[in-house]
Amino acid sequence: MPAQTDVPALFRGPQTKSAGLIEDGKLLACMVPERDPGLSWGEGPCLFLGRVHTLPDQSDDITRLMTLWDSDFAARLDVPLVRAEILARHALQAEPIAALLRRLTDMGWNVRGSGPGRDGDRVARLELTAEHRPGLSALINCQAHAPHLAADDRSNA
Repeated sequence: MPAQTDVPALFRGPQTKSAGLIEDGKLLACMVPERDPGLSWGEGPCLFLGRVHTLPDQSDDITRLMTLWDSDFAARLDVPLVRAEILARHALQAEPIAALLRRLTDMGWNVRGSGPGRDGDRVARLELTAEHRPGLSALINCQAHAPHLAADDRSNA
């Protein structure tokens, strides 16, 4: 996604069902979880994380919490994988994307190569195995719209 993008505008649409990570009233991260979005890569059902954004200079703890929640949320939706794309204009071995990918793989994500993303830009493709994490509610309390389910179906982490 280009740096000039109006990030808040991406989440204002009436059909957008976003999830956010808020601490002490401050929005630290947000994303749009979608079920089976018809990606051109990866086989089988998944929870796709679109429009993932974090505040600059946040610690890896925020990404780690998001990773744990994403994995648990996918398991509760009965899908085996979480998929995401990260803008990668250069080779995946080039910095700074290489450092980010190393941190994500340390958190359990698998890099599935690179190629055109949903928006046409070159991206790194990531997958994470869904896993129930029953103790997660001690760290994070989240309510999110369950993609493609009835409007009154809500999930608590």
